[in-house]
Amino acid sequence: MYDVIIIGGGVSGAAAARELSRYQVKACVLEKEEDVCCGTSKANSAIVHAGYDAATGSLMAKLNVQGNEMMEQLSKDLDFPFQRRGSLVICLSEEDMPELQALYDRGVANGVKGLQILNREEVLEMEPNVVDQVYAALYAPTAGIVCPFHLNIALAENAYANGVDFRFNTEVLDIKKMEEGYELITNRGIYHTRYVVNAAGVYADRFHNMVSEHKIHITPRRGDYCLLDKRAGTHVSRTIFSLPTKKGKGVLVTPTVHGNLLVGPTAIDIEDKEGTNTTKEGMDQVITKAGQNVKNLPMRQVITSFAGLRAHEDGHEFIIEEVEDAKGFIDCAGIESPGLTSCPAIGVMVADLLKEKMGLVKKENFIATRKGILDPDTLSKEERKALIKENPAYGNIICRCEMVTEGEIIDAIRRPLGARSLDGVKRRTRAGMGRCQSGFCSPRTMEILARECGMSMFDITKSGGKSQIVVGTNKDVL
Repeated sequence: MYDVIIIGGGVSGAAAARELSRYQVKACVLEKEEDVCCGTSKANSAIVHAGYDAATGSLMAKLNVQGNEMMEQLSKDLDFPFQRRGSLVICLSEEDMPELQALYDRGVANGVKGLQILNREEVLEMEPNVVDQVYAALYAPTAGIVCPFHLNIALAENAYANGVDFRFNTEVLDIKKMEEGYELITNRGIYHTRYVVNAAGVYADRFHNMVSEHKIHITPRRGDYCLLDKRAGTHVSRTIFSLPTKKGKGVLVTPTVHGNLLVGPTAIDIEDKEGTNTTKEGMDQVITKAGQNVKNLPMRQVITSFAGLRAHEDGHEFIIEEVEDAKGFIDCAGIESPGLTSCPAIGVMVADLLKEKMGLVKKENFIATRKGILDPDTLSKEERKALIKENPAYGNIICRCEMVTEGEIIDAIRRPLGARSLDGVKRRTRAGMGRCQSGFCSPRTMEILARECGMSMFDITKSGGKSQIVVGTNKDVL
């Protein structure tokens, strides 16, 4: 019997687990994939929003601003990349100025600090590659960019270090109320718990509707993206937004914390909760709309495209509360943009709910910090030379595009909740994220995985499940 089971290992579930691990509680995260950060949390714009977009008085607005304010200290405590670069919302005509002014007013009402409306000359001085016909822009200096993989993994590793169990490849199939708590039927057995936190992303409505007569509905909203090479990474230095529409913030152009340029997303409502395939329709939209606010975009430098799903709840609001007719069942549902920004505050809110209901007591030995994977590029020449002398694996380059060493990959595998797939290694080290998109380094990474995990090459996958890379040998067909 667990005290709390969290369904979902994305940023919301991991943040809730980390905050909950401050208390004396027996908690577990159930994740249907082979790793954390396998859903919405891995495929998004990687933006830390300032907080001017969400409706004033909404939970989205409140947690956005709180999460933004928490992110910088959290990045220091848990050692993940975060940069407060600022953002610009581009207005192309005088006719659209009332919309821009309304965005400014909403931001001020939401508590966003430092907002300014800039004229054309100020915008072009700040970002020379914004289109020449720009009329004005809303500047938000508190906006930032983050690595969503490292944020999610850091939260999970810290929760694990503080005693939270993680069960991967464990899909919740059904939930039944018991006299005290809930029974969770999974593909890997039955779990019992006093409380449930439903942080299942696009599947959160399914679990909510298993226990409540008051139904909710989540639509998977697909967003297609293009990632450009690092040669294009300085084309803009801030996140460039269009004026928002009912379906979101439009196609943005932003630098990433790793030096690339990201363009997207679309906003296409679909029915398939696993529909993360890119489409010609989506790519055409990205390419067409990308140049509306930023000129001379080097789209021939695209190195990959991908799509993610946002969990759009019909009411367009975060649902973070105990279900009225299912006591002990805590929803953390409808977490779409600005969910990544809000996740630190979401974690606190969920933990506070459970603390009040369960009478939780804080631990005396909570571990508040975590050290990430060592990046040799952050060392001086002398320090790196000493590191290689001590551990020669740090002198063996495996991924040439991103200059990732064997030492980093070994660390990614051996550390808490370590990588067990090519994508797991990629999210932790960036091996395979460069220009050749793992064409060179995959076989070498697989050899390291096989050696470190005691696995057969036949069992190594790209992303868990049935995504095996090796399906036979040349000898078999002779």
